[in-house]
Amino acid sequence: MNTEQLCSLAESLDCKILKNRQLRDFTTFKVGGECPVIIEINSENSLAKLIKFSNEHHLRTMVIGKGSNMLCDDKGFDGAVFLMGNDFAKIRLIGEETIEAEAGCPLIRLCRFALDNSLSGLEFAYGIPGTVGGAVYMNAGAYGGEIKNVIYSARAVDADGNITEYSNDEMELAYRTSVFQRSGSVITKAVFKLHKAQKSEIEARMEELMAKRKEKQPLEYPNAGSTFKRPQGQFAGKLIEDCGLKGLTIGGAQVSQKHSGFVINKGNATSDDIKQLIEKVQQTVFEKTGYFLECEVRIIPYSDETD
Repeated sequence: MNTEQLCSLAESLDCKILKNRQLRDFTTFKVGGECPVIIEINSENSLAKLIKFSNEHHLRTMVIGKGSNMLCDDKGFDGAVFLMGNDFAKIRLIGEETIEAEAGCPLIRLCRFALDNSLSGLEFAYGIPGTVGGAVYMNAGAYGGEIKNVIYSARAVDADGNITEYSNDEMELAYRTSVFQRSGSVITKAVFKLHKAQKSEIEARMEELMAKRKEKQPLEYPNAGSTFKRPQGQFAGKLIEDCGLKGLTIGGAQVSQKHSGFVINKGNATSDDIKQLIEKVQQTVFEKTGYFLECEVRIIPYSDETD
């Protein structure tokens, strides 16, 4: 893919450009081969111009935040990556109980900002390893809370570079899904409506939930968060454990012995190791229980071309 013109446009917009980097260095699974171009987004305007240019010239692109909830191919990615990182992570109060955060802002930073301002509602998100953009895209949730309950509005860029504001209802947020997954529009910022509370109570709840994560989740190993979506009326981890799959290993990939709902990179796992393990779990659980476990992790192929 010819990305020279795209890089020239990015440079004119003062975006940093990284070339020929390994995607494993940008994902929480620590898996993924080389990408020719990674552009660090620095503003909504820059993103809009880069997306419009890419689509007009039929250039393949991918958006990454913290690189959680995704599995990249060992061969890499034959396109350009738009990185929503530290250059696109501004956060501010826009009312006594309202926070605006850009898409690249880490969730953990958003939660701490809310704490600093004695605002409650985001405690559930403390420790989720993603960005604001990714959290809205997936309607991230945990411990009885979800983004849907605290987000007021969001802005996103479509394929033509148009910027649109979405209300809570217009985002169509549901279990691990949103309108953005169907439209392909890229989230640029979000506004959260919270409520005042005692700082000590907010902090205590955050610490309580972080302790639960450390106790129950395999945070000591590279992973992409919960590997499977929760089936209706069931729990993926329990189904997997009941089928005797806890600890099942293929290559460097393993069904976590701490929490069966997580596939972990036990050491030098390849993308094929992880994909084969996911498929084995899905097949076995379906054969034994009748439940098909839908993969929550986005699997990113090297190219759009099919064999």
